[in-house]
Amino acid sequence: MNKPANIARRWFLQECGVGMGALATHHLLSQAGYAAPANVNPLAPKKGHHESKAKSVIFLFMAGAPSHLEMFDYKPKLAEFDGTMPPPDLLKGYRAAFINPNSKLMGPKFKFAKYGKSGAEVSELLPHTAGIVDDLTIVKSMVTDAFNHAPGQLLMNTGTQQFGRPSFGAWATYGLGAETQDLPAFVVFSSGKKGPSGGNSCWGSGFLPTVYQGVQFRGSGDPVLYLSNPQGIDNDVQRESLDAIRSMNQKRLDATGDPEISTRISSFEMAFRMQSSAPELMDLAKESKPTLEMYGAEPGKPSFANNCLLARRLVERGVRFVQLYHEAWDQHGNLVKDLKKNCEDTDRACAALVKDLKQRGLLDSTLVIWGGEFGRTPMVQGGSDGRDHHPNAFTMWMAGGGLKPGLVLGETDELGFNATKNKVHVHDLHATLLHLLGFDHLRLTYRFQGRDYRLTDIHGNLVKEMLA
Repeated sequence: MNKPANIARRWFLQECGVGMGALATHHLLSQAGYAAPANVNPLAPKKGHHESKAKSVIFLFMAGAPSHLEMFDYKPKLAEFDGTMPPPDLLKGYRAAFINPNSKLMGPKFKFAKYGKSGAEVSELLPHTAGIVDDLTIVKSMVTDAFNHAPGQLLMNTGTQQFGRPSFGAWATYGLGAETQDLPAFVVFSSGKKGPSGGNSCWGSGFLPTVYQGVQFRGSGDPVLYLSNPQGIDNDVQRESLDAIRSMNQKRLDATGDPEISTRISSFEMAFRMQSSAPELMDLAKESKPTLEMYGAEPGKPSFANNCLLARRLVERGVRFVQLYHEAWDQHGNLVKDLKKNCEDTDRACAALVKDLKQRGLLDSTLVIWGGEFGRTPMVQGGSDGRDHHPNAFTMWMAGGGLKPGLVLGETDELGFNATKNKVHVHDLHATLLHLLGFDHLRLTYRFQGRDYRLTDIHGNLVKEMLA
C-alpha cells in the first residue's frame, strides 16, 4: 500500500466542507459590493432607509442650460441697466466660459407676470408652466461648480465633473430596485438638436454593476434596435436558445458571483419580455384624444411631447427612473428666436405631464424634476442677442413626491448674477432628492477601490425648506 500524501490544512479548509474558504471569501466580497449572490435578482424591489412618498423619478433635463433670466428670474434692475457695464466689484474673481466678463449687461428679452396663489413670476414664454405653479417647487438659487457643458452635465447627473461615476438614476435603481420585470428600471430618451455633451456617462452606472445603467429608448417603433425577432425565428426557438444560454451563464455566476454575469442574464430575459411589453408601451394611439392634445403628442412622430407621455406610461408600469434629455438650450446667440422655439417644443408637454400625473393619482409617488446644468450670464454675448454659461445662479423646478407645492425658494441679486438667499448647490439637491426617495444620502454607498462612494461624495446638505 502506498503511503498517503501529506494534506495541507489550508487545502482541506478550502476544498472540503463545500469550499469553506471560497464561500467565506465570496460572502465578504458580496458585502463589500464586489460580488453578487447567485440566483438573486439585482433589480428586486428594495426599501430605503426611511418611509417615503416618492417611488419613481422623471427628470426633464434641459441640456445646454436654459436662461433663468428669460424664464423664471425677472430682474427689473437688469432691464434698467441694459447696455451698461456691470459693477467692477461684482466681477472680482469671476471666470466666464467664453466672454470677457466686462461685457455689457443685457436686460431680459421677455415679459413676466405673477401666477397662482404662490405669486411665482413666470415669463410669457411659459404659459402652460404658469398654469401649474401652485403644484411646483421652484428653486431660484441653484449653484454649481462647472461652467462648461460636459462637466456641468456630469456634475448634475453623477455628482462629479469626472467621468466614471454612477448617475443619479443608477443610484436610485441600485437603492430601490424596480417594480417591473417587463421593462428596464431606468429608461432614457433624447430629443432636441443632439444628445447631451456629457454623453452616455450622464446615465451610466459607473462602478456599479451595469444592470443599473440607463437604457436609451427611441421615440417611436421598437424602443431599442433588434428587439423584434428576425424572419424564421419564433418565440419557441428563441426561448429554447435563451434557456440554454442562461444555464451556462448561471453555472458561471454560481462559481464566481460576478455581478456582470447577473446583468447579462437579466438583459437577455428583459429583452425577451420586452418583445411583448414594448409594443403596447409605445402605442400612443391607445391614449385618448384629449390626452394627446394636452401633451401636444402625435403618435408615430418622435418629439419631446411624445417622450413626456411615454414617461408617464413608463412610471405607470413600474419603471423607477425616466430621464428625458432635450439638448437645445445653449443660446450664445439667437437667444430670442431659439428660446421661443425651445419653449414651444417643451412647455406644453412639461405642464401636461404634471397635470396628468396629478389627475391619475401618481404625482404624490413621482418626483418630476426640470432644469439644466447651469444658468446664463446677465452680460451679453453674440452682439445683442446671447448669453454665456453661468454657474453662480440658475433656476430649477420640481413637483410631487413629498415636495412642498407652491414654494418659491431662494433669491438672486438684483442683476441675477449671484444666488444670495437659500443657496442650493447641486450636491444639496441630490441629498434632498435621495431623502424624498427614502435614503439618507450619507448611507447610500457602494464600496469601490477601497472606499465607500456616494452620489454626494463628501458634500451635500438636506434642504428641509423644500419638504412638504
